[in-house]
Amino acid sequence: MKYKLLVLDVDGTLLNDQKEISKGTKTALLKVQQMGLQIVLASGRPTHGVLPIAQELELDQYGGYIMSYNGGQIFNAQTGERLFEKRIDTQWISYLERKSVKNGFPIFTYQKDRIITNRPDNAHVQEEARLNHMEVVGVPNFSEAIDFKPCKVMLVSDDASALAGLETHWRKRLSGSLDVFPSETYYLEVVPEGINKGNTLAFLLDRLKITKEQVIALGDGVCDIPMLQLAGMGIAMGNAMDVVKSCADYITLSNEEDGVAAALEKAVIAELRETSIPLDELNARARHALMGNLGIQYTYASPERIEATMPVDVRTRQPFGILHGGATLALAETVAGLGSMILCKPDEIIVGMQVSGNHLSSAHEGDTVRAVGTIIHKGRSSHVWNVDVFTSTDKLVSSIRVVNSVLKKK
Repeated sequence: MKYKLLVLDVDGTLLNDQKEISKGTKTALLKVQQMGLQIVLASGRPTHGVLPIAQELELDQYGGYIMSYNGGQIFNAQTGERLFEKRIDTQWISYLERKSVKNGFPIFTYQKDRIITNRPDNAHVQEEARLNHMEVVGVPNFSEAIDFKPCKVMLVSDDASALAGLETHWRKRLSGSLDVFPSETYYLEVVPEGINKGNTLAFLLDRLKITKEQVIALGDGVCDIPMLQLAGMGIAMGNAMDVVKSCADYITLSNEEDGVAAALEKAVIAELRETSIPLDELNARARHALMGNLGIQYTYASPERIEATMPVDVRTRQPFGILHGGATLALAETVAGLGSMILCKPDEIIVGMQVSGNHLSSAHEGDTVRAVGTIIHKGRSSHVWNVDVFTSTDKLVSSIRVVNSVLKKK
């Protein structure tokens, strides 16, 4: 597959205007993960606020990553390992507070599952807490309460021009120490120098040994421009600002029109349909499972036909040297299982329901048998496969019927 990493902005990109992942988008994201594409959720939200979204998309199962605080942290969603972090030195907090108070701007930051602020009643602060499932803690003296190094500090105002004026001043005053930028018309963010989604993504690519040509990134905001420009394929949402669209390779539909799903259909899923199923990777992943212990190897796969081989040796023979019928049934179930997994939808799972076989002749130690599975019934709730097992000389050893049940994930 051309792409190995999918980097997604969250608000305005992954989420619709109701702050939900649509069914179509979720289905597409589960599908590309099943085919080997890893997801990075790249958000300005704190890590605590991104975790539920990562869990909904099953990043903990597929091995994705969380890039939070606009690049201030990276976590492995599967292991919980922190791969990267950069914080603001506490010496700057009192200065930032003085400027916020002078301008009448509420100020806040994050600590684990809490938002600490000097204006707990501010509507934007309350909304930020709601979106990220965090508690608001009001303090009379912000700088005294912040006895830790925060990942970022936020200033709030509905006066966009006043925020822009402070931004211009701070770009000169804080240059070389801190970076400042607007993430919304009412937010001014202060982060450690050099922190943005592009620079932190570059760190992750180096860590994972992935080239930028193998990355596809989607976003809608100014904060997403660095990662869109870094990625091999940078895609702007239909609802993105014009300046973001001008930096992208491609423009998809809006976040209200399943723009992520539409982009993946064009850039990734269509390619996957034309690409052979990665048998080498599947064989490698199964080397410690029953399949690997029996020496079973997939050799061909398509939605209608699956083939695999198995040696007749000490692992699969009976004491007197011929192929064990139980090993033959395991081979048939392995073939039919992969076939049904290819056919099922991302929100479905496959459970073996019944296997029955007719053993017609024998295969002897030293031979390698070949199983050929073909789908004979493809229903919404069950699949029926016929699996014929042959010797190396094409003698039919067994003919087996496998029934798989198709269930919805809970």
